[in-house]
Amino acid sequence: MRVLFATSEAYPLIKTGGLADVSGALPKAIQQLPTFDGEIKLLIPGYSAVLAKLKNIKVITDIQVLNQACSIITGKMPDSDLDVIVIKNAYLYERVDGPYSDENGKDWPDNPLRFGVLSRVASLLCSAKSPMPDWIPDLIQCNDWQTGLTPAYMKLIDNSQTKSILSIHNLAFQGNFDASWISLLELPIEHFKMDGYEYFNQVSFLKAGLFYADQLSTVSPTYAKEIQTETFGFGLQGLLATRSNALTGILNGIDTQEWNPATDAHLSKNFSNKRITGKQTVKQALQQQLGLQNDANAPLLGIVSRLTHQKGLDLLPSIMPQLIQQGCQFAILGSGDKMLEASFNDLAEQFPNQVSMNTGYHEHLSHNIMAGADLFIMPSRFEPCGLNQLYGLSYGTPPIVTATGGLADSVTDTTDATIKDHTATGFIIQSTTSTSLLLTIQRAVEIWKNKKTRREIQKNGMNREVSWAFSAQLYLDLYEKTLLTN
Repeated sequence: MRVLFATSEAYPLIKTGGLADVSGALPKAIQQLPTFDGEIKLLIPGYSAVLAKLKNIKVITDIQVLNQACSIITGKMPDSDLDVIVIKNAYLYERVDGPYSDENGKDWPDNPLRFGVLSRVASLLCSAKSPMPDWIPDLIQCNDWQTGLTPAYMKLIDNSQTKSILSIHNLAFQGNFDASWISLLELPIEHFKMDGYEYFNQVSFLKAGLFYADQLSTVSPTYAKEIQTETFGFGLQGLLATRSNALTGILNGIDTQEWNPATDAHLSKNFSNKRITGKQTVKQALQQQLGLQNDANAPLLGIVSRLTHQKGLDLLPSIMPQLIQQGCQFAILGSGDKMLEASFNDLAEQFPNQVSMNTGYHEHLSHNIMAGADLFIMPSRFEPCGLNQLYGLSYGTPPIVTATGGLADSVTDTTDATIKDHTATGFIIQSTTSTSLLLTIQRAVEIWKNKKTRREIQKNGMNREVSWAFSAQLYLDLYEKTLLTN
C-alpha cells in the first residue's frame, strides 16, 4: 500500500496548531505498525522553516502548476526516517511570517493560490501525469481546507485511480474564496454549483473535499456526530449528513516520544505514574520561573491555548479574582484575541504572585505548564478533538473541560461512581458559562486537596492509552476500507 499524506503543516518542520502535531505523528505511527505493509510519504509546502529542517534534500524535477514554477524536492523528517515531498516555490512559501498569515495575523491574500498549488500538486502526484511516476500512491489522505481541492482535481481533471480521504480537523475553517479565483485555480466552471465546489457563491476548498473525496474522517467520534447538526455544522451539516455512511470519527493520539513525563527533556525532573513525586519538583520550578509564589499547597491552574471564542477562555477573567482570593494560581500561555490577551495581562499585573501570562509559542514552557500544573482548564465551546487534554491525562494534570467533541470522548467526569469504578480522569463543565466554569473549578480544587482522591484521578488518566498506536490502526483499517470502495 502506497499512501500520500498531504498537509499544510507538520511538526517538527513547522507548527501553528494541532494539525501539525497530527501530521507529524500519524504518518510515523502508521509506518511503525506491524500490520502496515507499504510506504507512506508526507507532502508539504516548502516554507523556509521546512527547507531549513529537512534532511537529505534531493531535487526531483521542475514543474508548472497553476502558472507557478515549482520544484519537487524530497527529504527526510529531522526526527525520523519518514519520507517528505516538498513543493518549493520561494514566492509562494518562503515568507518571513507564518504559513497562513502575516505578523499582524492577517491572512495572506494569495492563500487560494498558495494552497491551490498544494492541492494541485497532490492531485498530480496521484495521476498518470505525476512528476514522480515511479511512486504513484494507492491512497491519499488530505487534511483540512488547505488540501480540500485535491479530491476535486483528482475526479474532475485527472481521472485519478487513487482513492482519497479528507480528514476534518476543524470544520470552522473552510477556505471559502471569491468566485473570481475559479479560472486561476483552473477549476471546471460547470462544477461551480451546489453539487460541486460552490458554497454561497464562493469557491470552497473544504466543501470540494467533502463532496468529492471517497471517504471522510474527523478527529473524534463525538465530533463526527456533532458536525451533522446545525449547532456544529457551520452550514455544511446537510452535506455531511448525506455522506454520513462515508464519515468516520477517530480520536487523535499524541506523540508519546515527544510527550512523556518519564522522558521529557523539557522538564527539570522526570516522573511517571509509579513515581509521581517529580511532578511537585516541576511545579516548584515552574512557579519560580514564572514569578509565582512558591507554595506547594496553592492549586496551580494551567492554560495553554489559542485565545479564540472557540476555546471559551473569555469566560475566565471575570471569575479569576474570586479563585485567586481562594488561593489559586494561574499559568497562562496563549495568544489570539487581543482584548482577551489584555485581560489576562491586566490580571497578571494586578496579581503578580498568582497570575503569569505569556503570549506566543513556547514549546518548552508548554511542556512545563502541562507537567507542573495541578489542573488544566479547557472550556471549549466546541473541540473537534483537542490534544492538550490528552497531554494533561498523560502528565497527571486532570483536565477541566466541556463535554464536546474529543473532550467528551477522552475525559470522564469525577463523581462518587467514577471514583469507585476507577474511571474518573477529570472534570466536566455543565455549560459554557462563567458561573458553570467557576463551580467546576471550585469542585475540582476541593477534590484536588484530597491527596488520596487526587492520586486516584491522576493514576486513571496516566494509565489511559493515548498514544497514536491504537488510532493509527483505526486509520489503517479506514485505508483498507477506502481501497475497497467503488
